[in-house]
Amino acid sequence: MNTHPSILSGIKVLDLTRVLAGPWCTQSLADLGATVYKIERPEIGDEMRHSPPFLHDPDGSRSKDSVPYLCVNRGKHSLTIDFTRPEGRRILRELVLQCDVLVENFKVGDLKRHGLDYDSLKEIHPELVYCSITGYGQDGPMASLPGYDPVFQAISGIMSTCGLPDGVPGGGPMRSMVSLVDVMTGMMSTSAILAALFHRERTGEGQYIDMALLDVALASTAHLGQNYLSTGKLPQRAGNGSLLFAPSGCFPCLEGEVFIQIGNDLQWRRLCQALERDDWLNDSRFETNGQRMEHIPELNAAVSAVTRQWDKHLLADKLGAAGVPCGPVNTLDQAFAHPQAVHRGIRIEIDHEIHGSIPFIRNPMQFSKTPPSHRPPPRFGADTEAVLRAELGLSGEDVARLRQADVV
Repeated sequence: MNTHPSILSGIKVLDLTRVLAGPWCTQSLADLGATVYKIERPEIGDEMRHSPPFLHDPDGSRSKDSVPYLCVNRGKHSLTIDFTRPEGRRILRELVLQCDVLVENFKVGDLKRHGLDYDSLKEIHPELVYCSITGYGQDGPMASLPGYDPVFQAISGIMSTCGLPDGVPGGGPMRSMVSLVDVMTGMMSTSAILAALFHRERTGEGQYIDMALLDVALASTAHLGQNYLSTGKLPQRAGNGSLLFAPSGCFPCLEGEVFIQIGNDLQWRRLCQALERDDWLNDSRFETNGQRMEHIPELNAAVSAVTRQWDKHLLADKLGAAGVPCGPVNTLDQAFAHPQAVHRGIRIEIDHEIHGSIPFIRNPMQFSKTPPSHRPPPRFGADTEAVLRAELGLSGEDVARLRQADVV
């Protein structure tokens, strides 16, 4: 049994984020044990609360609990505070003094109008770690513009590298339906905050973190971006294929497809042997990776003629056992039922006060001594009174007065 406190026990986070990238970051902090106070607009809340699908209440009626909201707000406390009102701003500034971290993703300059920007708050709380997450960063000619994940997949060049080549049916740039830039920005923001807390632990200094989705998107181009900077050559779209190795891609099976990625000639020999096609080893078109790259259409046709006789799961198991990097091309239901995913426990169940046991995707971080904690997402505004009484010493009458004035 784990007897260690969570890594971030005692750390308090004021969460002024909405939608996906920011809430993904603060959910990670909550999973690691931080107390996260999510501030939501009275009557409206986070925009994700209005995105379908929705869970149903026990009586069968549609609840106010949106599945997209639930997936990125696990383990938080929901407070409704209208900080556009003077009383709301005062309450929020008092809450800041109780917190170690503030995370926000408002447009540049929005919080400054309310005295909730970093320069204003560091005067009263110099140890504060303040993280701003925006589309384009805090400065530059486009800093004030809005943007969402697919916009940055487009601007960063990521979209230009995905999809089928021009000139073939369906060719053209393609976005990822998974919001990769949002998720990566949330992950990078978490890392930056943890690093800033480590710096504060050593020096006592808080600091400001400026995270931009565009910066993260460009950084995530990784070897493709670096190859361009080093050679001046743009990567060409290859669909599910590879610009470096062959064979690589989705190959048809009796039902569905299997993805095979050969990375060297040894793996090619293993593939030939596993498919009982030793004749390919003596085919001059396929002997080396360089030769295979020059004959991709013939190579893919030859491999496809064999794979389409197999069940995709049986073939993936056979090739995997032979040391060939591969996997079935799964739908999400198949992915969560994959034996390795089941073994790793990636699907978990969390008890919710209204909906009972709800399935979630666990935090992928695995620690030997301080595992993440998985707590249910908050009901809208459910923690307002409890937190204001505990942190600021307000009475029930005080909170009732604030509610009557539409401040909370």
